[in-house]
Amino acid sequence: MARQRKIIQESAKSERGTRSSSSNGSTSPSTKTKQKKTIFSYWKQIIVAIVTGIAICFGYIGYLETRVNTPFDDQKVAKNSLNVPEQFWGSYRPGLYLGFKTRDPHSMVTGLMWYFPNRLKPGGDGIRHWCEQGDNLQTYGWLQHDGMHFGVQEIEDVPFQLNTSFVKRSGGSNGGDWTARIHANVLPQYKEVVDKNEEISLIWYAALDTETGGFIAPTNSGTDITGIRGSTTNLGDFSIKLFRHQGEIQHESFVSVVTPGLHLLKETVTSSLRLSQESTDSQRKIILGGDLIRGENKQANFVAIQVTAKLPFILDVAFESHSYIERDKSLIGKAYTNALQWHQSRFNQRFEDTFGLKKKGYDEREIKFAKAALSNMVGSIGYFYGSSLVQSFYTKEPVNYWKAPLFTSVPSRSFFPRGFLWDEGFHGLLISQWDLDLELDIMSYWFDLLNVEGWIPRELILGAEAVAKVPQEYMVQWNTNANPPTFFLTLQSILDKYEQDLSNERLALLERLFPRLQAWFLWFNSTQRGPLPGSYRWRGRDPLTNRELNPKTMASGLDDFPRSSHPTDLERHIDLYCWMAIAADTMARLAKLLGRENFEKYQQTSDFLKDNRRMDSLHWSNFSERYADYGLHTDAVKLERPKSIPRQPNQNLEMVRAVLKPPEYRLVDTTFGYVNIFPLILQIIAPDSPKLEKTIRDMRDSELLWTKFGLRSLGKTSPLYLKRNTEHDPPYWRGQIWININFLACRALYHYSNTEGPYREQANKVYQELRNNVINNVIRQYYKTGYLWEQYNDKTGEGSGCRPFTGWTALVVLLMSEKY
Repeated sequence: MARQRKIIQESAKSERGTRSSSSNGSTSPSTKTKQKKTIFSYWKQIIVAIVTGIAICFGYIGYLETRVNTPFDDQKVAKNSLNVPEQFWGSYRPGLYLGFKTRDPHSMVTGLMWYFPNRLKPGGDGIRHWCEQGDNLQTYGWLQHDGMHFGVQEIEDVPFQLNTSFVKRSGGSNGGDWTARIHANVLPQYKEVVDKNEEISLIWYAALDTETGGFIAPTNSGTDITGIRGSTTNLGDFSIKLFRHQGEIQHESFVSVVTPGLHLLKETVTSSLRLSQESTDSQRKIILGGDLIRGENKQANFVAIQVTAKLPFILDVAFESHSYIERDKSLIGKAYTNALQWHQSRFNQRFEDTFGLKKKGYDEREIKFAKAALSNMVGSIGYFYGSSLVQSFYTKEPVNYWKAPLFTSVPSRSFFPRGFLWDEGFHGLLISQWDLDLELDIMSYWFDLLNVEGWIPRELILGAEAVAKVPQEYMVQWNTNANPPTFFLTLQSILDKYEQDLSNERLALLERLFPRLQAWFLWFNSTQRGPLPGSYRWRGRDPLTNRELNPKTMASGLDDFPRSSHPTDLERHIDLYCWMAIAADTMARLAKLLGRENFEKYQQTSDFLKDNRRMDSLHWSNFSERYADYGLHTDAVKLERPKSIPRQPNQNLEMVRAVLKPPEYRLVDTTFGYVNIFPLILQIIAPDSPKLEKTIRDMRDSELLWTKFGLRSLGKTSPLYLKRNTEHDPPYWRGQIWININFLACRALYHYSNTEGPYREQANKVYQELRNNVINNVIRQYYKTGYLWEQYNDKTGEGSGCRPFTGWTALVVLLMSEKY
């Protein structure tokens, strides 16, 4: 009992002690349970917060993934195509020798193919359709084209000649009528050697893509030759009629078939050709296969009519809209001839009123060249529809841009029949002089392709026909990469000439355009910033490649022009600095014109960048006395082939770059070329700066840029002058003469020669020499070869690169007229 009492007493004492310690900070079991619940609840909140954060993070990444192909959220700029009926139909398939379509996303397309039966080779070799350099035509191109109503083209397919023309006629509610005329003959100098029974097969076709609502079919209604009838959503009912205007038809045939795509029309024709049973050993009679539709559920989307005739021969092809009910007669025969002559006369007068070349003393031969250069520029305007492949840092694979139209001129009908961003700004300098509303329309389409980030792809490859002409490696456009913002040059030129004379409609268009220009400028000013205040850097150079002697800077438009040998984030690019100064200045002028309060912000940016002290601190080399890029650089590089591995078969070792001396951060001032003269050609250097005098003197140095044909792109003393960039890539911007930069140089020298300053006379003297050199050589090469060229050889002046290149090379017309 005593023991039990003792245990009870000790237990009670222990309990009192426990309570006492509990009151002094110890934890009771119940309190511990409560605390565990509190901690558990706290960790639940942390887990929920982490999960929510992860979800937000993934959601934001998903959002970033979509930004690259999300359209800019603002009012569209371009008008509906049918609201501009005179420009609804056109020669808007520049990649073809002759092709027409409407400015309609799913337009019916129509056009010409031809071949000479006695000269046709297996596999369809000899059929002409797309403009191909491999066809080796003596010449082809528009001699006259006003961009809207008519065009006249000459094609020499030696020993034959085709003269093609077209005239449009307004009427009805679906874009009106048009007629094309094809005149085929033997070239005069070959008439004695060509068989008098020589024949030509002309194939006129119409085709629908898979999304065009409607139908087409062959018909014999209204003419002796099989024609085409059809109906589409935007064209309504229509007919295409073929008429013999002159000559003797030997036979005609047709095919009505399903084609797998608009990019395979020639292949469809080739597979449809048949050798007629009436053929003889001396005379082949090749016909189209007729109605080749198989199966009840298929409907033809391609109809082609072949007319084979003895030379000479003239065929009229008349498109007639059934909505045009007040038509007196078809636009064929004499009616067509009269209409064409009227348009030609009007074109000639308008050309002289615009450019005044007769008043300047140019002869007929030189004026004919200038008309052809302008005509090929506006005659190479195309309408495209589709979606480009684009990629961003946040997308694992390329994604499709949204489907959209593009109305644009193209640099080359044979090699680059698609839209290029920086080219188009140069094109606009000439087009806006000829037809301001046409240029504003083109700009509207380009800026409607701005995405929500403020980015426009540098190359737009829209539709099956455009895609078929592009190597796979150039298909994807990265949203980190820019292209020179040359549209600011176009706008600058428009403001210089029309600022006091802009109609309310044009001002309204500029109002719609302005938010997109702001976004574009902001994108450049944020994504292309350099490492120091006021500096800029082109993105997209490959820092890891060992294949290239000097990693390309495709974004700059100057591709392989030598920059720092080892790309890093610390680079500074002088040409982009100058582009941004021009962009800020143009934005300030436009904002002020439109009454925007933020014009002062752009003006401050312009003043900041045009401060020569700042530009000099970033880019002027006191050692070489020239402006230059900055970066990690060495000149001691060369291409060499790696040593083969012993006893390893089938080694195909490509040449790689060897670095013979470690690079260092420095100004890249051992190179002198186009990039180094950007402060002059974009008129950033102050007119009283001694650096202007030095830059002009260096331009005039024949060991650097000067030639009797124009300024070469890279000085002869530069380490990479005319050097290949890889064993497969010949030099491109490493010595050749390019007309767009020569145009900017002439324009700048003209400016400095008409601005107060100590170097006016020096600028004027070099201007006169350079302008004459460029004009004379381009005209000389045109008549020698039949083409304007992409570039010109700095030693001989001969054309090189692709042809015809009537993009910025056509700026020679502005040099001739001195309308800068």
